[in-house]
Amino acid sequence: MYLGPSKTAESIRTISLPPFLIQLLRWLLDSHDHPHVFVTTDGQLLRRSNFARRAMRPAADGNLHRKRPPVWVHPVVPGLTFHQLRHSHKTWLIADGIPEVAQALRLGHIVEDEVKRVYSHVAPEVGIRLLNGLETRWTKAVTTILEAANTRATTHRPEMLELLPSLTLTAA
Repeated sequence: MYLGPSKTAESIRTISLPPFLIQLLRWLLDSHDHPHVFVTTDGQLLRRSNFARRAMRPAADGNLHRKRPPVWVHPVVPGLTFHQLRHSHKTWLIADGIPEVAQALRLGHIVEDEVKRVYSHVAPEVGIRLLNGLETRWTKAVTTILEAANTRATTHRPEMLELLPSLTLTAA
C-alpha cells in the first residue's frame, strides 16, 4: 500500500489546527509506532474499505443493533459519510462568518473570481477567528456529551461518575 499523488494541486496545503485537535492528534500518534496518524488497532494502514467498516460506520451508525459488542456505541448521525464531514466544516465556517477566500483556502477549493483570487488574502486575525470558532464548537460538544453522560450516570449507573474527570481531561 502507498499514498498516491494528491487529487489536485490545491489539495496540497498547510492548514492550521485548533488546540483541541492538536492534543487529540498528539495522543493518537503517541498511541502507536507508525508514521501515519490513522492506523488499525494492530498498526496497519487503513484501507478505504476497512476504515468505513471498522471506524466510520460504527461511529456514525452506532452498534446498538449488535449482540454483545466489545463497547456499546450510540449512533452519532446514522448514514453520515466521510465526505459529509467536509460539508459540515464548510457550513460551520459560513455560520462563523469566515470570509469565502479563507474557506476556499482551508478546503482546497479554487476561488473562481480572478480578482478575489489575486487580491484576497487571509489576514492572521481571520485565521485566529476560524480556529477559535472550531475550538468553541468542540468545547460545546464535549460539554453537552459530559452533561448527558452525567445525567445518565446519575440516574442509571452512578459508578459512571468516576469516569467523568478522565473524559474531561481527554477532551480538553
